[in-house]
Amino acid sequence: MTTLTRDTTFSLRINRQKKSELELLFSQLGMTLPEAVNIFFEKALLVGGFPFDVRLPMFNCETESAVQEARDIMSGKVDSESYHSARELFDALDNARI
Repeated sequence: MTTLTRDTTFSLRINRQKKSELELLFSQLGMTLPEAVNIFFEKALLVGGFPFDVRLPMFNCETESAVQEARDIMSGKVDSESYHSARELFDALDNARI
């Protein structure tokens, strides 16, 4: 395996908290942040682009609305119903007016 000389630097500005999180993640994988970045670059060269899909989400309006509603429920912005059993849920659905 040929090792290329590293003869230049690359500077990147990043959020301090994000950098710390990335350093912790990659240290758990046994590497430094610069080593992880170099792996990303090498893989990009091997595949001729991003080494993962990069595209805009293609959801219809109903799906995007449902995802936003779920996020609002999870964040506590919107109250949601809860049920103690599947029977209780099905009874509520049967009685719902749509």
